[in-house]
Amino acid sequence: MQAILSGYYGFGNGGDEALLATLLQMLPEHVSPLVLSSNPKQTARQYQVDTCDRNNSIRVLQAMRSAQAFIWGGGSLIQDATSALSPVYYIGLMGLAQGMGLKTIAWAQGIGPLKRKSTQLLARRAFQNCSAISVRDGASAQFVKGWDAPHQIAPDPVWNLTAKPVGWVNRLPSPKVALVLRSHPQLTPPRLQNLTTAIIEFQAQTQAHILVIPFQATQDLEIAQSIHDQLPQCSSLIRLTNPSELKGVFQTVEMTIAMRLHGLIMAAAEGNRCFALSYDPKVRQFMQAQHCPGWDLDQLPGDPKVICQSWLEHYHNGKGLSKDEIVERTQQALIHQQVLHNTFLP
Repeated sequence: MQAILSGYYGFGNGGDEALLATLLQMLPEHVSPLVLSSNPKQTARQYQVDTCDRNNSIRVLQAMRSAQAFIWGGGSLIQDATSALSPVYYIGLMGLAQGMGLKTIAWAQGIGPLKRKSTQLLARRAFQNCSAISVRDGASAQFVKGWDAPHQIAPDPVWNLTAKPVGWVNRLPSPKVALVLRSHPQLTPPRLQNLTTAIIEFQAQTQAHILVIPFQATQDLEIAQSIHDQLPQCSSLIRLTNPSELKGVFQTVEMTIAMRLHGLIMAAAEGNRCFALSYDPKVRQFMQAQHCPGWDLDQLPGDPKVICQSWLEHYHNGKGLSKDEIVERTQQALIHQQVLHNTFLP
């Protein structure tokens, strides 16, 4: 059976690539994936899978005709906060697949925000016609429940992604603290300056080696490079494209300060103490579910000393998830795998 995998793939986003890697890890053996990617050659090389240019409509249609299944492959695909066109693209592909009679799965979805009535109506129709649905949080479950669409809920599947140790990162000085920031309108220049001042002071007081990790170079690298340049002797810029290695980085990290959801998930799954900087409801949902301290960016303290003190308190007295809690979330995330196996029973 051939299944088309559709997501935010090939854009160099570590979180979405981790979702793809986990989906491939969880697919039943008799299912042959074809990945729609913005960079099909790189995706084919990295994951050893068949690919198709997601923007080549003729090739995508040809792929649909030879496939038996279509999967929305995880993440915040159905939201119109950043773009009104993005959900239309994904919903359009799902509608086409459903119209052609393919088995369709909305897998590990994080739904919303949905600000436009038109997007809500299109999403409702697409989800109602899916063969199977799994979502990654309670807010997403509320959407599909309101649409009367049967579904499963489980923690984000990246909890279950196999981590691969990165020897040269492990050999960097300890203790290590990871920093995962991204550009965003709420991360204004004054707020970024306050965070930078706070991390410099935090490093001075803890003597930690700061791992500055850009998850998506186009959005994160400039900020990461700037912070690294201000801590040249006691920080490292970590640029990795392999999702399992990216998760493996957190295996020898004591604490992670992160904006990106999958930076927090990877860190928490490897036992780090986590401190969140929320720019999106999905990060706030993680904070609530994992009892993770942090701030919404628009509530960030204006005094770097206050920021630093909060980090120091968590560094010295906070705790990561216990081994039992990590095992529990990892096992719960396998519900997403079960949805795939149940839908693709030979």
